[in-house]
Amino acid sequence: MSFCLSTHLFHADRLNRSHLEAAAAHGFRDIEVFATRTHFDYHDARHIDELRRWLGELGMSAGSMHAPICTSCVGGEWGRAFSNAAAEPARRSEAVAETITALEAARQLGCGAMVLHLGLPRTQDVPPGDNDMRAVRRSLETIRDAAAAAGVPLALEVLPNDLSRPEVLLELLESLELQTAGICLDFGHAHLLGGAPEAAETLSGQVMTTHVHDNLGTLDNHLVPFEGNIDWPRTLTAMWKIGYAGRYVFEVAENGDARATLERTVGARTRLQAILDGLGEPFPFKEED
Repeated sequence: MSFCLSTHLFHADRLNRSHLEAAAAHGFRDIEVFATRTHFDYHDARHIDELRRWLGELGMSAGSMHAPICTSCVGGEWGRAFSNAAAEPARRSEAVAETITALEAARQLGCGAMVLHLGLPRTQDVPPGDNDMRAVRRSLETIRDAAAAAGVPLALEVLPNDLSRPEVLLELLESLELQTAGICLDFGHAHLLGGAPEAAETLSGQVMTTHVHDNLGTLDNHLVPFEGNIDWPRTLTAMWKIGYAGRYVFEVAENGDARATLERTVGARTRLQAILDGLGEPFPFKEED
């Protein structure tokens, strides 16, 4: 089990060495790279090489990459969304092509997983004809083959939409024979769908990785844990019950001050670790006289 940091925290900036240095200085040695071209340009061989070199120099690793979900993020404004569930062929093909390009970058960085959104979350504008199940199945068949060729397993993310509910993701894993794929259990998104502990129980045996962030049950604002109303002791107990021993990836938003958010994330990490440590302790048993 390990705590990791997504570069989503620095999404509005071009990813550079100083971001990695900040993560390392706060005890994070494993990152998830957020693939947006204005942040990490997965099309640019030079940026891929730079990132690989920085990671090596700092003794860090890129354990996973988040597949592209938009064209850009500049000044806090996200660009046009990519959707692999668009019924419109051109939009769907574009999203698939961007993911395949990012898979090659993930291979070069030695990532152990590619986190993939299916369609668009209901928390943003969903164009007519999007989030189409037939379209996302066609996309997954192509992406599945590209992921196998790259040797980078897919982690389908729990999202607040009808394509990405826990039970639907399980059906897709089985029906499309995604043998090496698994699930990214995003606790904040699961909370918006009705409960993170419940999602963990549903996904038992299929959770490959996680996204750790919080909210108040209405907005997907990627708060630092304990700043929303997710029941973290209950959630981590559910993860312990299903035997999860993998990565806990903080995918928090900067909310105006990335450095301050990083400091608060470290505090949350300490509290989460204490919960996990408590779960590993023997249950006290008092003998009766």
